[in-house]
This record gives sequence, structure tokens and C-alpha cells, in this order.
Amino acid sequence: MDAASKPPVDGRTALVTGSTSGIGAAIADALERAGARVIRHGLEPVDHAGPPSLAEDLAVAGAGARLASAARDLGPVDILVHSASVQIREPWHSITAEQMERQLRVNLVAFLELVQGLAPDMAERRWGRILAIGSVQQARPHPEMAAYAASKAAQANLVSNLAKQLAPRGVTVNSLSPGVIDTPRNRDALASDEYHRRVVGQIPLGRIGTPADCVPLALLLCSDDGGYITGRDLVVDGGYLL
Repeated sequence: MDAASKPPVDGRTALVTGSTSGIGAAIADALERAGARVIRHGLEPVDHAGPPSLAEDLAVAGAGARLASAARDLGPVDILVHSASVQIREPWHSITAEQMERQLRVNLVAFLELVQGLAPDMAERRWGRILAIGSVQQARPHPEMAAYAASKAAQANLVSNLAKQLAPRGVTVNSLSPGVIDTPRNRDALASDEYHRRVVGQIPLGRIGTPADCVPLALLLCSDDGGYITGRDLVVDGGYLL
């Protein structure tokens, strides 16, 4: 294969958090198919060909920094995809400090720690791709997921802040915000025919999304081809936010 025909992430090393299932797993699989060397992460190690997987509970203080250090030992890391997240359904008046802190630690603090640990080396090499998986709840928060929605809105703000600072060093920072996707997290709720019909009725394309729907945009934002896109929150939602 000549240079002109190589996949756009060929030879790059990617760390994908939360890559044991759902959107994270779909993106990790696609990056591998496109020629990247993928370091997978979850709460438990996964049996997968390629680099050793890394297990870390990102809700624990300092876990993002530890994960970044472990990934660097397997690196150098060129691409960071932060797909791991915690979503706790709770009415706003019943949210506990512990629930709020857990969601903020995984969805926001760990993301910052990972960028702090990995972006300086990307900047030194003058090439890097950072992608946070956001949520349409940044713009349309669910009434029973106030803490989750707030954490994702803060993550999007951090993306735009970091993007401006890292762009001069060849590092792009973006977020991809899925709509309603058929993942293990959503499967129980979507199993209700009434709820499923109600949700689909709010999606102009008329169906629930799949993790595969998120893959083409994720690959673009992680590749050479996406090198002129930074600081954006790009939505994959079948028109849900229209």
C-alpha cells in the first residue's frame, strides 16, 4: 500500500476510554480497521488482540492521570477518545453530592487529567487528535439527568477552551454528541414499547441510532482528514435537536 492510499489513522496509537461496549467499542474497532494501534480501557481488562487493555475506575480521584501515565508506557499516544461516562437518572431535588461528584469525576475531571497527561507529548510531536464523546443533553437536558447534562455541558466548554490553546501545536480538540443510541445503557428504557415510540417520535429520521452511526464522524475527527476541524461540538442525532 503506498502512502497516498493508506488509511487516515494508519500507524497512529489511540487510547479509547470506555471501549468495552457501546459507542467506545465501535470507535475502537473502527480505528483498528483503519490502521491504528488501539489501547482499550474499561473497568476490567478486556481480552483483545493488540496492546494490553487498561483497567481504571475513572470515578476515583487521580484515575485519569494514572490512566494517561499507563497509556504513555504503551505509547506514544497520538489520539485520545474519551467515551467513558457515568449517567445517573435522578430527579434534581434528590441528587446527592456523591452522585454529582461521580459524574463530574468521570465525565469532566478524568477528561481534563487525560488531556493534561497526553496532550503535551502530542504538542511536542505537532500532531494530535482529542475527541470527547458528549451528549445532546448539553443542549436539551433530560429533567431526570440534571447532573449528567451539566457535566457534559461543562465538558463541551472545556473542549472549546483547550482547542484554542492546543491548535497552534497541531492538536485538535472536538466533541461528538450522540442523540438516542442503542447501547447497553439505554436498552432497558427502550425495551418499553410506549417509551420507544415516544422517543422515535421526536427523531425526524424515525429510528434509534446505533453506535455505528457515530463511527464515520469519529474517524474523521481522529484522522489527518479532520485536521482543519477543532473546537467543535458535532451532533449525530438523526435530527433530534431540530
